[in-house]
Amino acid sequence: MRNRIIMSMLTGAALLASTLLGASPARSAQPLDVPAEFGTDWHDPVTAAPAITRPGGSRSCEVTVAEARFKDFTPYRGTYEPPGGCGASWSKVVLRMDGKVKGRQFDRLGYLHIGGVEVLRTSTPEPSPDGISWSVEKDVTRYSDTLRKAQPVEMLIGNVVDDTYTGVLDVKVTLTFYPGTPAAKDTPDRVLTLQPDGTLTTPRNSERVVAEVYATGSGGGCEEFWYLTVPDAAPYSCKATGGPYREVQIEVDGELAGIAAPFPTVWTGGWSNPFLWYVIPGPRAFDVKPIEYDLTPFAGLLNDGRPHDVKVSVVGVPEGQAGWSTPVNVLVWQDADRARVTGGLTTHQAGDLANSSVYTPGSAGEQQRLDTDGAHRLTVSGYVDTSHGRVVTTVTRALANTSAHRWTDGENTDGLTATWTDTENVTVDGRGPARTTRTGRTYTMDGTTTLGAGDRLRTVLTLGDREAVTETFAGRRAAWSWLDDTYTGDATYTANVPRDQRHAVGTTSERYRLYGSAGCHDRSLVTAQGVLTRDRTRC
Repeated sequence: MRNRIIMSMLTGAALLASTLLGASPARSAQPLDVPAEFGTDWHDPVTAAPAITRPGGSRSCEVTVAEARFKDFTPYRGTYEPPGGCGASWSKVVLRMDGKVKGRQFDRLGYLHIGGVEVLRTSTPEPSPDGISWSVEKDVTRYSDTLRKAQPVEMLIGNVVDDTYTGVLDVKVTLTFYPGTPAAKDTPDRVLTLQPDGTLTTPRNSERVVAEVYATGSGGGCEEFWYLTVPDAAPYSCKATGGPYREVQIEVDGELAGIAAPFPTVWTGGWSNPFLWYVIPGPRAFDVKPIEYDLTPFAGLLNDGRPHDVKVSVVGVPEGQAGWSTPVNVLVWQDADRARVTGGLTTHQAGDLANSSVYTPGSAGEQQRLDTDGAHRLTVSGYVDTSHGRVVTTVTRALANTSAHRWTDGENTDGLTATWTDTENVTVDGRGPARTTRTGRTYTMDGTTTLGAGDRLRTVLTLGDREAVTETFAGRRAAWSWLDDTYTGDATYTANVPRDQRHAVGTTSERYRLYGSAGCHDRSLVTAQGVLTRDRTRC
């Protein structure tokens, strides 16, 4: 069974090796007749995430960045030109990708580069025979430095079109610019990419440096669903010598500079059951959020005017095995009153990486089991001597992962319960009281796929994406936010038969709650057999 499940998952986004997720605006969920099973059409994809807010009462300018029909692995290449009539400073820049596809097609993974900077990593929904449309919106104001001049554009959503898989991906990407002054805290002065040799040269007056990595497990093989891999001794289809623990690390000149837990993205063909995702995608599936690393403790070292080696790697990937994409952007804030900022790294404490996977063989009537526990901790601290005094930045990050993977002989039943935590404290101590930002991220996955009588395949799955952020100034809370994006699904269909004989049924739901000092968003969606039956907003 697991081999069949794997082949179903591999043929999706596997073919190609911040922000809030947006999708097509929800249609009003009026009382509708819910069919007994999925038909040949269903509601366009929609998510419960909040729309990108726009500045009120201001003019805007729109620029088309890319317009293409993807049917193979040929990238779209063009040229971006800055907008006329909106100046060179913008309070907000919003990217929007509109797509449509019909027929039969798997989920595909794609990217958009402007001037070599990755501004969007995305995946696609699987279409209905009658056709669907969807959209993704993203706040890209942080890339304003790149957008101020003409740039080459490259976009690719790798696809295969033949007699069986007929869906051509028709997409258009625009940028809308709103004139004004952006928030200095959120918008860097420079946006850099690594050189082909993996080196980075920062401006000599850098006082804050943040790397963002669009890390995705994909590209074929079992790394597309790395959280289900098992050590060699366990009898399971997907192998990884060290088990399922994954950690995305970044190094500067060979020294560990940052650690992070990757988000366990489930693409729209995932868990062997596309009927889970036809209307509501899993969290982050359409807008892959980059991992951020605060490299400011290394700014004093980077500011010497020489190239420095920057390397990203993923712990746990078997030696020599591909499957992860890790493009890097580097955001730099400069000291406007000093041409050279000096400094140094003062603390570097890396704990031992804990990674244990214990396999328990099954017996008659009992499932086989793999229990995994992983953890890691890193603290780095450094200073820069700026025009406004010495500023010390300390970054502490702690990761943990626990999972229980259960399966039967033949893998007709396959289940996982897993939790990942990624807790980060960044303290900036300079002129005036210290400011600390604490971010606690928790990702959860709890699901089971079963192949039962008559080849009826059922998947029951819950996914969670949670984040709590607290900013304190002089020991008092200055700002806070709390996010909880929860998806649930239960879908059943007949496997190994033509599409029109699957007799699929399924219910899915998403509740996206975002509370904090900036306001409130609370929206719930529910679907049945592809019909949106509820769209409720509580805030």
